[in-house]
Amino acid sequence: MLACGMLMKADPPMTAADADAGTPVSVKIRERIRAARKRFHANDNIADFVQPGELEALLDEVETKMQGVLDSLVIDTQSDHNTGDTARRVAKMYLNEVFKGRYVKPPSITEFPNAEHLNELMIVGPITVRSACSHHFCPVIGKVWIGVMPNEHTNVIGLSKYARLAEWVMGRPQIQEEAVVQLADLIMEKTQPDGLAIVMEATHYCMAWRGVKDMDSKMINSVMRGVFLKDSALRREFLALIPKN
Repeated sequence: MLACGMLMKADPPMTAADADAGTPVSVKIRERIRAARKRFHANDNIADFVQPGELEALLDEVETKMQGVLDSLVIDTQSDHNTGDTARRVAKMYLNEVFKGRYVKPPSITEFPNAEHLNELMIVGPITVRSACSHHFCPVIGKVWIGVMPNEHTNVIGLSKYARLAEWVMGRPQIQEEAVVQLADLIMEKTQPDGLAIVMEATHYCMAWRGVKDMDSKMINSVMRGVFLKDSALRREFLALIPKN
């Protein structure tokens, strides 16, 4: 019982900053995306909505959630020396490696004018690409060939930059058909060629590792833009120049 005349000190009111401090970083990022009326599908890049320092906080959050998954799978991470740090390793793998293309901005690409007015077919590949299917998060490993038909206004980029762009696009949970379209859109934007052709061949471990467990099946698909759609002879030339397995 309080002594006469003694007043109980009230707790200071909670500020917006206090409330924000207790909000998971994933919620903050998601709210920014929704406020901008943008989507955040598995194969979208959301780097514009991630503030400095938040990836580190997101890593901690994913580790905590992954530990919950391991606990629900009845895996003893306390006494099993092999799984003691698995939750942290998996969180790092997803955020810093296999899904990095979701959280970082596109690679810096130096573009040069087409000073020599190059207008002949150029093919880059095979570029090894690694992704994961957005259905089961199983690996997708394959190769990409890129054909470019430049014009005098085309921006010329270094050969290694095609590989960097492919890595950035594939570094997200993907469906192969959509991944190739995303890569085509990006290269068209960066180089502005008369035409672009992309062929991708990949093994999907959601089919090889689980399900029917067919180790030999591959998926091949292509995207054709500009003159490659209109000129069947050019299309045949591109396809003929791709080395056959």
